[in-house]
Amino acid sequence: MESSPFVDSLVFNDQGLIPVVVQQVDTKEVLMVAWMNSDTVKQTLQTGKATYWSRSRSEVWIKGATSGNDQRVISLAKDCDSDTLLLTVDQSGAACHTGNRTCFDDSVTHPEVSG
Repeated sequence: MESSPFVDSLVFNDQGLIPVVVQQVDTKEVLMVAWMNSDTVKQTLQTGKATYWSRSRSEVWIKGATSGNDQRVISLAKDCDSDTLLLTVDQSGAACHTGNRTCFDDSVTHPEVSG
């Protein structure tokens, strides 16, 4: 794949990966956290389809390719250290492999906040 100034500026870990926080464009809901390598970042930017690196299967996966719950890419941003990405998407269906809308549906609230 071609070189990209954006991709070239990213800081990947020792395994050649970078964490990606995935956020729904309209609700700002955090859907999931995944990993990308330089090739999947480039593929995501080129195709507009969220494409990740599966650490457990050691292979590329395009979100929704088997489930139909795809992620249409809206934007991709890097943090101030260039070592984490924020992928804004329009999610179709469930984002989590469990069938839930988000992977972050099990939470607790701090007692001082819940009042």
